[in-house]
Parts: sequence; C-alpha cells; structure tokens
Amino acid sequence: MSIAPTADRAYFAAFLDLKGKPGILVGGGPVAALKAETLLRSGVRVTVVAPELCPRLTELTLLGTVRHEARRFQAGDLVGAEIAISATDDVAVNEAVAAAARALRIPVNVADDPARSSFIMPSVVDRPPVQIAISTAGASPVLARKLRMLIETAVPHAFGRLAALAARFRADSRRRYPEPEARRRFWEEVVDGPVADLVFSGAELAAAQQLQESLAGQADAMPVAGFVSLVGAGPGNPELLTLRALRVMQSANVVLYDHLVAPALVDLARRDAERMYVGKEKDRHALGQDEINALMVRLAREGKRVVRLKGGDPFIFGRGGEEIEALAAQGVAFEVVPGVTAAAGAAAYAGIPLTHRDYAQSCVFATGHLKDGSAQLDWDALARPKQTVAIYMGVGGLEKICAGLIAHGLSPELPAALVEKATWPEQRVIEGTLATLPGLAVKAAVKPPALLIAGEVVRLRARLGWYGGERAQLASHATHEA
Repeated sequence: MSIAPTADRAYFAAFLDLKGKPGILVGGGPVAALKAETLLRSGVRVTVVAPELCPRLTELTLLGTVRHEARRFQAGDLVGAEIAISATDDVAVNEAVAAAARALRIPVNVADDPARSSFIMPSVVDRPPVQIAISTAGASPVLARKLRMLIETAVPHAFGRLAALAARFRADSRRRYPEPEARRRFWEEVVDGPVADLVFSGAELAAAQQLQESLAGQADAMPVAGFVSLVGAGPGNPELLTLRALRVMQSANVVLYDHLVAPALVDLARRDAERMYVGKEKDRHALGQDEINALMVRLAREGKRVVRLKGGDPFIFGRGGEEIEALAAQGVAFEVVPGVTAAAGAAAYAGIPLTHRDYAQSCVFATGHLKDGSAQLDWDALARPKQTVAIYMGVGGLEKICAGLIAHGLSPELPAALVEKATWPEQRVIEGTLATLPGLAVKAAVKPPALLIAGEVVRLRARLGWYGGERAQLASHATHEA
C-alpha cells in the first residue's frame, strides 16, 4: 500500500534544536521583527541584516538580544549559519537569500513565499516544554491562526507544567516499570488522574510528592483519590464561564449544581457526568448545607472528580468558604475556580459602571438577608456619599432596604435599579429611585434572581446600556423625552 501526498507539497513535520545556534534574518520591518522574536524563543543567536530597522528590531538591538549588520544582504552572510529567514518586500533579495541557502544546504524560510522556502513556520501553541504546531502547508495562514485560537482555548497552560513534572520522573518510571506497556499504563493514570488535578490546580509540590510516593511504593497502580473543584458559574450567560471552569466540568464525574446555575451551563459538563441538583432557594432547600458538605466528602472519598457548580463567584455570598472548610477538615483535596460575580455581571450588562471617578469612588457588596433571614444591614457603611451599593438577594426585602438607606442619610431621589436575570436573554432592568423602586418592582412583578444597584452611577445607564434590545429601548426613550 502506497501513501501519497494529498497536496502539491508534502512537508515533513519536525522540531529543530537550534538553541545557541547562529541564524541569519534578512529584513528590518515589522514582519522581520515577528520572525526575530520566534527565533529568539527557540534560543537562536540572531543576526539581522538590513540597512534600516523598525522600532521593535531597534529595541531588540539596543537590548543586545539581536546583532545588527546595517547593510544589504550578501551571499557570504549565510556562511556558518544553521537557519536563514528572509522577510523583505524585495523579490530579488528574497530570491538571493533562498539561492544562497540552497547552495549551502541551510534551511531557509521566505516570508509568505512557500515556493522559495525549504521549510515553513507553523502557527504554534506554546506550553513549554509542550509545543503544538499547526500548518496548512502555506495554503491558508488565516485558517492556521483560526485553528491555533481554538486549540489555545482548549489546552490549559498547566499542561506544560505537567510535562515538566513528567520529565523529572521519567528515569524513575523506567526503573519502576521496565516493561513499556506497564509504564504506558502508569503514565496514562498520571495524566488522567489526581496528580494532573493537583498540577492544574496549582499544587505542584503535592503532585510531585504523590508521584514520587507512587513510584517508590509497592502497588502497581496509582492510588484512587477524589478531588473537588468549587466552580463559579458566573451570572448566567454561558459565554462568561471561565476557561478553567469549562475544563474542570469536562473532566468531572459528578456535578453538584445550585438553582441559580442556568441549565445551559450544566449542559456543558461531559455527557456521562452525573448531575445532582442541590439547590438552595429561600425557605426551600433540596439539601441542607451540612448535607451538601457531607455529599462532597463522600463522593471525593469514592475517587470521584466532583465539580461544585455555584452561581456567580463561590466566595461572594456563595457559602464557598463554608464548603472548603468542610473539605479541608476531612483532608479532601480541592481547588477554587473563581467566577464572574453577579454584581459585576449585572452592572456590566445593564450599562452601569460600579465605579466612576465623577460619581463613585468606592463600591460595596452586601446581602439582602443574613443567615437568620433578617435584613439588619450595616446601614452606616452602606449609606455613604460617592459610593455604589450592590445588594444581592434583596428582592424580598426591597422595601425595607430602600427605606433603611433613606433613613440613614441617602436621598430618596438617589438613582437605583433592579437587574433581573442579569446577562440572560430574559434580562430586565427596572430603574427608579430609592423612593420609587419598590413600587416599580411590584408593578413589574420582579422575581429572583435580581440584584439591586443604588448610586449616582445608575444615571449613566441611559447612555451606556448596550445589551440586547435595551440599547434601542433607551435610545427611543431618550428621543421621546427630547
């Protein structure tokens, strides 16, 4: 059976070790500067041959990272070089560089000219020491960049740290598992198991210790250990989920989610993951907090990778601190993945800056009800001038909250807004003042989740509202008033 190339030019994919080796770059423009930086990242000793340099190459020269020959290219410039790149807009110069390189059998690349190049420079996803090279054989650099963007979002930067850790223990693994198949199974368990989880969560010392203990032990397999990721799901819009959150959801065995987490976000978990609703709504809990804590501990001890998915950010009125206290007390490994908190999401999507140097120099977050369900807030801290107040879970006590702020010194005419289902397609913003907002909320039948924002910054919404149909509605309202 013969294997034939499917394109006009079939390239051999390879990685060259050029660290400390001399390389010649011909050209002094912005394209040449990009090529120089690529060579420098590979450890090449770069000499630039060009009559003049762009600002970036001038900077690299002044820093001493490249050497500059201020003249036109001569064929003898390539003698002793191990790589050559030409990046000029002069066809004759590019051809001269290519011809000289071919004569000396030096790999040469001519920018945007595969016909004159003996190699092409791929688009690279860099996670040192891991590198992923993407090439379209010169057919479509734009497509290569698109593929690179997709891979960049899918491959965590921590993969490089995991590879570096594996390199440290490569010799030990050969001694422990001299038979290749057994060694392969061992490393598969490493990259898919708790050691990788520890690296990805930043606990590299613990990962190294666990790997060392496994290689020194008597068991043939890695110990089964669970892991809990406390993940902030953001205010609702799936596009606002962090890359880290998406990655841990894709690797989880079990997802425990609250009622504030949009169904579309839960659907992002891997298809075979078990989904368990543990939502806590006012006066109606699927599970109590102690039961949730015990469930996370039990699942982790069964060797499960658990994602505890919480609306907004776990550490901002999300009981995240209580949950990881319980995990830490039971010796369960965990990580915290921050999320976009409701106040940030609601304000941004409503067109209300939480701070603005002309209106508010500080911002304070508070919860509309305390653990006993009361609304006894620190009114003196909230009722301050030049401050934005963002109150979570305040719909039920809205009338008392607005009255309390007024009673402690804020003007009844202070602008205030309720953002209902912030960042969701159904988002609504009810805008008024501290005096009028409770009545407007009743009339509009506002229901949780909704967030209260009070402060002079609310005035900016008339000009800055941008999300969905609100921009058109606000523009129409402004025109009508005019």
